[in-house]
Amino acid sequence: MQIFPAIDLRGGQVVRLCQGDYERETVYGSDPRAQAREFLGAGARYLHVVDLDGARDGTMANFDSIAAIAGQGGLYIEVGGGVRTEERVRRYLDLGVSRCILGTIAVKNFDFAARMAQKYGEQIAVGVDARDGYVAVNGWKELSREKGVDFCRRLRDAGVKTVIYTDISRDGAERGTNLELYEELVRIEGLEITASGGVSSLEELRRLEAMGVRAVILGKALYAGRLDLRTVIEEVGAC
Repeated sequence: MQIFPAIDLRGGQVVRLCQGDYERETVYGSDPRAQAREFLGAGARYLHVVDLDGARDGTMANFDSIAAIAGQGGLYIEVGGGVRTEERVRRYLDLGVSRCILGTIAVKNFDFAARMAQKYGEQIAVGVDARDGYVAVNGWKELSREKGVDFCRRLRDAGVKTVIYTDISRDGAERGTNLELYEELVRIEGLEITASGGVSSLEELRRLEAMGVRAVILGKALYAGRLDLRTVIEEVGAC
């Protein structure tokens, strides 16, 4: 199972939000590049980066920070947050980013997401963020009318290979992830699932691995010291 430590960026700083609430922010550092080096030193091969400013307002306020992280090399990097045009996809891929994550745009312009998946293949993933079972958009502030699991099936049918699924109620809360949800998601044939939100123990990671989850994103549990990245990679990490 692939382990993606997370760097969430807001105003150039490394932060974590609780349940997607921009008013409940904790700052963990002012040097995203140094944080990426720390993860690399612990054995990470993958990195999940989110531009929270981009997710909220569509800007590229953290582009320079992402460029600095990508410029160091050594990591497979996926980037999300405000990726709503092909021009932005290309800018990130040209930096050396390995995969771009489409979020809000995949809900509001499904045809665009399908075209990007067809054109760029595994360099495109879709982030499905759900609250109370329904897909949330625009920095998690608005709920759509579509259930997250149903949306994942539509994405699979459109050619999307990877979905990063976040249960917002668990994100940053350190109260465990939604194992029953991922058991349902991994049964969608032809779709690789990345679990995100609330993972906080080795036992959960082992259960996710056993059920066939392809990758896991770790955020608050690492920053708060609940999980040690090196230990996680040694126990459940894989190529």
